Amino acid sequence: PRSATVVSSQVGSHRDISYESLSLFRLLEPHIEILVLGTGDRVERLHSGMLKQMRECGIAVEVQDTPNACATFNFLMSEKRMVAAGLIPP
Repeated sequence: PRSATVVSSQVGSHRDISYESLSLFRLLEPHIEILVLGTGDRVERLHSGMLKQMRECGIAVEVQDTPNACATFNFLMSEKRMVAAGLIPP
C-alpha cells in the first residue's frame, strides 16, 4: 500500500522557494520523480536555474496554482507515480 507523509516548511510565499528550501524533496526515499508545487492563488514564475538544478537531480517540477496542484498530485498518485507536493495555501 502507498502512503503519504505531511511535513511543514518555512516557505511562506513563492519568493521563498529555492533549491535549498526544496532539499527535503531531494532526500526522500524512495526517490521522487515529480514534484508538484502549488504557488497559491495563481501560478507564479520560479527561478529557472533552480528548476534546472532539480531536473539535474532527476526530479521534474510542475508549477501550478494550489487548487490545480492538488488535483495533479492526486491524479499522479492514482497512477502510482513517485510524486510529492509542496503547497502554499491560496
